[in-house]
Amino acid sequence: MRMQEPRRHQQPSPTDGVRQTAHDAQPHDSQSFSELASGVVQNIQNIIRSEVQLAKVELRDEAKTAGKGIAMLAAGALVAFYALGLFLLTAVWALSTQMDRWLAALIVAIVVTVVAGILAMVGKKRLDEFSPMPEQTIESVKEDVAWVKQQTR
Repeated sequence: MRMQEPRRHQQPSPTDGVRQTAHDAQPHDSQSFSELASGVVQNIQNIIRSEVQLAKVELRDEAKTAGKGIAMLAAGALVAFYALGLFLLTAVWALSTQMDRWLAALIVAIVVTVVAGILAMVGKKRLDEFSPMPEQTIESVKEDVAWVKQQTR
């Protein structure tokens, strides 16, 4: 039994989907202007399709990164909210056996605030990794524009 080689993902080339005929095999000098223009239009359409597909993939990945950061921020806020109530109550009662209640409450509040700050910083760091611009697509489009300009000269 022969194993199949895994498929590798390749970005579509600008000539994918362009039909070649026997006439296309002839030198470019013998092609009419309309045939050349049609070929250029087909190539541009294929380039645009591949760029749109690349942008979709990039934006989907960036949305996942943003979602994870937002989830961390929300989890941090929720934990901080519950922790505030539980820790204040439990710790104040425990510390009030050794000191005044107001001092016990202050100490507990400071600790809970530090924990909430750490969780918020972790969530913010994840959100800072989010980039709404599809950078690979922009670079690829610039290369495509340069290629089209070179082909039309």
